[in-house]
Amino acid sequence: MIATIKEELQKVEAFNAATASEIEDFRIKYLGSKGLLKQYFAAFKDVPNEEKKEYGQAINQLKTAAQEKVNALKAALDHTIEKKGVYGDLTRPGEAIELGARHPISLVKNRITEIFSNIGFNVSEGPEIEDDWHNFTALNLPEYHPARDMQDTFFIQTNPDVLLRTHTSSVQVRYMENNTPPIRTISPGRVYRNEAISARSHCFFHQVEGLYIDKDVSFADLKQTLQYFTTEMFGKSKIRLRPSYFPFTEPSAEVDVYWGLETETDYRMTKGTGWLEIMGCGMVDPNVLENCGIDSKEYSGFAFGMGIDRIALLLHQIPDIRMLSENDVRFLEQFKSVL
Repeated sequence: MIATIKEELQKVEAFNAATASEIEDFRIKYLGSKGLLKQYFAAFKDVPNEEKKEYGQAINQLKTAAQEKVNALKAALDHTIEKKGVYGDLTRPGEAIELGARHPISLVKNRITEIFSNIGFNVSEGPEIEDDWHNFTALNLPEYHPARDMQDTFFIQTNPDVLLRTHTSSVQVRYMENNTPPIRTISPGRVYRNEAISARSHCFFHQVEGLYIDKDVSFADLKQTLQYFTTEMFGKSKIRLRPSYFPFTEPSAEVDVYWGLETETDYRMTKGTGWLEIMGCGMVDPNVLENCGIDSKEYSGFAFGMGIDRIALLLHQIPDIRMLSENDVRFLEQFKSVL
């Protein structure tokens, strides 16, 4: 009897199958309710006592081998079927490849960069963790200057001289320190201010600031540059400049573009005036030039700055600035078709 079981064991180890029906017949033959293993177990009582141990080991070995063979053959067959189903049928519809989308902030930043690069501006970048000199003092904001209160700042607690930059004007300071005029650069980047988060404001947002320094630069040059930008960016050529105050420019102005009153949305955005504020600007204060090692008697220049987030909200009619930083895929997928 033991010799017979060992013969069946050899048959099990040598068995192979190509179809599910062959595997099932094999399983029934050995592991079924009326299979060989059932018969061998039933015959256990007739085995002499001195052979019971060897007989039992042989049966268990055969059972284990039969079960492992069934599992292995089923796994191999499933893999073959799956591979054929996926790769063998060339008429099978392909799976759609998900396309990514540029973030609306990137779309607006890239467009602004493209517009100013067409008139000779390069791009400069700097650190987001800044020191007091580059963020405030060099920009005509000495310590205890009341204008510092215009920007609620995140200071590093262990070092009050280190802070998260409140504007990208700090990049312009670094650029002036390391380059000689003529200078024509824009500085896009993320900035931080300790403000309450709401639908219209956030504790971090994005700016792009421009700087042009050369001999005999005038306010008329500034106006023409901004005129060109608003026409290219918004398709609106009518602008106005209102007197304002910025510590690092003198004179300073706020720039409004005439958006029009053609739709209900236009009325809502412009509060019924047709005019929309888009940026601040002015002639660079001579003190700033001197702080950066540029002779203010020989050179003059202008600077301007705008919020990228605000322009993104405007161009894409986004109602809440928080949507720009929540990474909601349903929101971001809407920009797939925008280059």
